[in-house]
Amino acid sequence: MDSQSDTPRLLYVVNEDFAFLSHRLPMARAARDAGFNVHVATRVGAKADAIRAEGFELHSIPFHRGSRSPFAALAVMLAIRKIENNIQPAIIHHVGLQSCVLGGLAALGARAPQVNALTGLGYAFTGEASRARFLRSLMSVLLRFLLNRRHTVVLVQNPDDQSALERIGVRNNQIALISGSGVDTDMLRSMPEPDGAITVGFAGRLLTDKGIRALVAAHRLLRSGGLDVELLIAGEPDPANPASVSFDEAKAWTNEPGISWLGRIDDIATLWQCSHIAALPSHREGLPKSLLEAAACGRPMVATDVPGCREITIHERTGFLVPVEDPPALAQAIRRLAESQELRHSFGKAARDMVVARMSAVAIGQQTVDLYRKLLSRQKQGIEVY
Repeated sequence: MDSQSDTPRLLYVVNEDFAFLSHRLPMARAARDAGFNVHVATRVGAKADAIRAEGFELHSIPFHRGSRSPFAALAVMLAIRKIENNIQPAIIHHVGLQSCVLGGLAALGARAPQVNALTGLGYAFTGEASRARFLRSLMSVLLRFLLNRRHTVVLVQNPDDQSALERIGVRNNQIALISGSGVDTDMLRSMPEPDGAITVGFAGRLLTDKGIRALVAAHRLLRSGGLDVELLIAGEPDPANPASVSFDEAKAWTNEPGISWLGRIDDIATLWQCSHIAALPSHREGLPKSLLEAAACGRPMVATDVPGCREITIHERTGFLVPVEDPPALAQAIRRLAESQELRHSFGKAARDMVVARMSAVAIGQQTVDLYRKLLSRQKQGIEVY
């Protein structure tokens, strides 16, 4: 089947199979329902059957997050290139910085339009250590080369990331902005508050960059100040990331009063069902799915005033924004919500309404399919950019 046939092939390149399911399933379903033959190239693990159950073709590539081996990178690029040669995709959709770089290099010379989804710019753009600054300089040069090619679109989730890419030299007319990956607002519905002590929920990888240490410090301040507040932590350390906390540190938190570490959970609704407030004091995000899901469940939010977070947590409308790494300010924002049920209900309703209107799986899926169709149309007309 030719890539320009009535059933064009769409290839997603994602580093982990669970990451595809958790963050790209709504748009992949929308593409499938719009007539695309969806293929997924990823490191195949426990989620293989779930991906195939959607009717998607699954291809294994040897991704290893955090690996600095040039031989490992070469193996990934060769695997991607082989898959592309075999299936001849009409569109290639790279997801995440690693996939965009290795997939972009693998696709050099390919004719298919590419969507390079940078879902937050990651450690290289948020860290201040010398290694992070070096990576930032290196990645800026590489991204400028890869993302300014013909028939290539850079997909970002917030205006700040768009501006950051423009500052390193990515052309404005090759950047598309779609707010997030979509959340199923039919499955995740507004929930009544749980009984018992006020509970704060956190969902995400246990990284300093996600603000988890700041949140634990804020919890300590609240407990020492006499507020009986519980903290539920859903997520795991990420040893491949230099900013990760250790397993020992995460386990030690559970010895403190009022802290429960749940690890990774499959049904996120169970977290928000048990929580009064959602917190994500991150250093930078694309558009955090954890807050989208919390908002869909009608939960008020406390987050940092940084790219991505402030797109969902609208200060004094859907929640409170606080400075980065400021446990006292974080504790004060949580206290304000803990002490006012009226405020929690008001913010939670506004959050749910916003997500349904602008960030649902249906809305994001349609925007993404429209982008694919525009790329195919422009390629057919010989127009080089978005």
